[in-house]
Amino acid sequence: MIGDSTIDRREVDFYTRLADTWWDRQGPLWPLHKLNQLRVTYIRSRVCEHFGLDRLDRYPLKGLRVLDVGCGGGILSESMAALGATVTGIDVVEKNIRIASLHSAQSGYDIEYRYAAVSTLAEAREQFDVVLNMEVVEHVADVQAFMRDCARVTAPGGLMFVATINRTPKSWLFAIIGAEYILRWLPRGTHRWSMFRKPGELSRQLKSGRFMIKEQTGVAIDPFRRRFRLTPSLAVNYMLVAARHERA
Repeated sequence: MIGDSTIDRREVDFYTRLADTWWDRQGPLWPLHKLNQLRVTYIRSRVCEHFGLDRLDRYPLKGLRVLDVGCGGGILSESMAALGATVTGIDVVEKNIRIASLHSAQSGYDIEYRYAAVSTLAEAREQFDVVLNMEVVEHVADVQAFMRDCARVTAPGGLMFVATINRTPKSWLFAIIGAEYILRWLPRGTHRWSMFRKPGELSRQLKSGRFMIKEQTGVAIDPFRRRFRLTPSLAVNYMLVAARHERA
């Protein structure tokens, strides 16, 4: 325990309990952990393919700088660190940064977490080999400005992964009515259908930022077996993989 007079021990205890709940793979956040397993495999494969790395290596992402935008409690950030990447996680919710920092310290991962918006990093001209923009765009007020900032922090020749929910009748039925009201996997009001983004909208913004869309895939869930899988359909959840041109 650090002997610093500024630390409130009650706060440390509180966030320890909260972190334990966040990281309970059998608890209320099990869908996030299941989804993370699918994404990590997908990200590792595409990153290794793009940079010419061996995905079967113990630490295949060693030497790459990865930015996890909207890192939450650090679930994806820790997975990237486990693959050898040098990881920075940012979030605009200070509580999330505290939880993520605490858990990574307990887990032995050297991850830099910052209570910051991506615009702050863009203004400082920081750049990363891989930018993970996962389930964030449906929560921001100005998508164009947010995507511009994400583009600016992606190094020339780097990759950006974007994961979000399509704006379709099917997504309203599955992502809102099904997940929030029927299955109750998420609190009511987690998503607003009007904030969902169509793949074409994000693709245009990426292309205007000098990115090339390398791949797009849908993500589906089997509610009975609690498994996520990739699917050709982009009607509900989907991911885009985009490479920034070498000359930015």
